[in-house]
Amino acid sequence: MKQNGIGSQKIIRRKRDGELEYLPDELTIEEPMEICIGRKAIATTMRTPGQDEELAAGFLLSEGVVHGRDQIASVSADSDNRIVVELTGGVRLKLNSMKRFGTISSSCGLCGKTTIEAIRQNFPAVPSTDIRVDIETLLSVPETLRNAQSDFARTGGIHAAGIFSLDGKLKIAREDIGRHNAVDKAIGRGVLDDLLPLNNHVLLVSGRASFEIIQKALSAGIPIVAAVSAPSSLAVELARDSNQTLIGFLRPPSFNIYTHIERVIL
Repeated sequence: MKQNGIGSQKIIRRKRDGELEYLPDELTIEEPMEICIGRKAIATTMRTPGQDEELAAGFLLSEGVVHGRDQIASVSADSDNRIVVELTGGVRLKLNSMKRFGTISSSCGLCGKTTIEAIRQNFPAVPSTDIRVDIETLLSVPETLRNAQSDFARTGGIHAAGIFSLDGKLKIAREDIGRHNAVDKAIGRGVLDDLLPLNNHVLLVSGRASFEIIQKALSAGIPIVAAVSAPSSLAVELARDSNQTLIGFLRPPSFNIYTHIERVIL
């Protein structure tokens, strides 16, 4: 039995006292979703069902296929596991660049990419501005996102991404079994609402900060990225080159700042 992104299975649980019990357990659903542009299927991603239109829009933005809402004519569900995107007139699809996508697992956001350098060239660095965030705001956002994670509270097996204003207000929160999918859903909402660039916002992810998370934030113009866990070396390198502030191990009362410390009011 499944309800939205949650499924239920019968399990046998051994308790602390050694007693066994037979009971239902809620699980995060993982299913494939095909993303099509018109009649052409360009990628299949493993995701948690829900907000599929947002996922498709965010994916196309972060892959450089589209650059804003004005390039998307429509996004619709053709079936439970297929989303069809129609591009506006004049937007040309580069078929050669689509060959790299294939099937993308819920744990991989860079599967099939030919070169990291090609990704760097797709997105300009974030412009230098006077945007800053204070420490107390940073320390408040993990709990705010955690309180918005209804599916995590039920299953314990799902990632979250939250987009916050600079004063710590949660604007968009999304969950998915894949970290990069959760980010695509959150950013995709911004795309569909024509909010880009998100150049005065903070992105927080519940897991680690990998290269693809920084890339996706960059595609939406997000200048500050924070993660509850560690960043990778490539994430730090890309954030430095892209003029993004990267914060890791954001676990109040502590955190690490890896790049562009000038955006944090210390």
